[in-house]
Amino acid sequence: MNNKFKAMLITETAEKKYERNIVDKEIKDLPEGDILINVKYSSLNYKDALSSIGNKGVTRNYPHTPGIDAAGLVVESSSDKFQAGDKVIVTGYDLGMNTWGGYGEYIRVPKGWVVKLPEGLTLKESMIYGTAGFTAALSVYRLINAGVKPEDGEILVTGATGGVGSTAISILNKLNYDVIAASGKASKKDMLVKIGAKDVIGRSELENSSNRALLKGSWAGVIDTVGGDILSNAIKSTKYGGSVTCCGNVSSGDLDTSIYPFILRGVSLLGVDSVQTDMETRIQIWNHLASDWKIDNLDENVEEVSLEEVSEKIDQMLEGKHSGRTIINIEK
Repeated sequence: MNNKFKAMLITETAEKKYERNIVDKEIKDLPEGDILINVKYSSLNYKDALSSIGNKGVTRNYPHTPGIDAAGLVVESSSDKFQAGDKVIVTGYDLGMNTWGGYGEYIRVPKGWVVKLPEGLTLKESMIYGTAGFTAALSVYRLINAGVKPEDGEILVTGATGGVGSTAISILNKLNYDVIAASGKASKKDMLVKIGAKDVIGRSELENSSNRALLKGSWAGVIDTVGGDILSNAIKSTKYGGSVTCCGNVSSGDLDTSIYPFILRGVSLLGVDSVQTDMETRIQIWNHLASDWKIDNLDENVEEVSLEEVSEKIDQMLEGKHSGRTIINIEK
């Protein structure tokens, strides 16, 4: 094993700006942990983009290596659950936030963060899913556990062209749900239909500024990835007994609603957090993604880039010009 390796490093300048560089680091620079992993693939998420510009809600201290997702091979292990050579996935917990992340050739993490790669998935495929795909699957899992069935009616997915939204559409379609995709990107309608949406509506249709406590009941369930007024109106327009999952705040972290959808229609609002998901559920979700929920043509609408090319993709994401999934081939 070479003690030197390359990694992306975000540094804070004297002018309170943040620079991204690919640098050489050494194994001894890594934090303490039970498992040393040679990272083969990572992926690009909004949290990674925020970490790269000094968002203190994501990363408090710099210099820092982002990357909330990683897949690779165990190099060293102090746990009898993992052996050198095991293929593993790490997503969630503190990886890439305040702990050294996957945008480098090596990470060292606690054993409780590590999932063995399930049969049916390659390391590359696991990062095509990444945190976004895991969050999408967890959202579907919450809807199913809440009793929402395909025959109950249409499922609305907001933020449909993003990593979570697009993956959720594909999984729901595979499970025979009728999906209505909501997106502000009219040019992506054909793509959304191709991956499984029954129909596509504009984001503006969900930005109704009506002060009414309830809107026409349209959805048996909702997977919301954006928050704000769109989530509020999705709740108001969910049918009796329906459920709404909430996992993102790209539109807003505020929620302006009343109690009436909950006490008059029995609507349930289900929070989805992929960071601290318990290990038993985490393994269940990954096993689903490797088998009965595995997306057909998983590598479509996916761009593979090198570590040196990530910075450009981060800028695109921050400017709202990014769609689909971007994975990072660390060895490219």
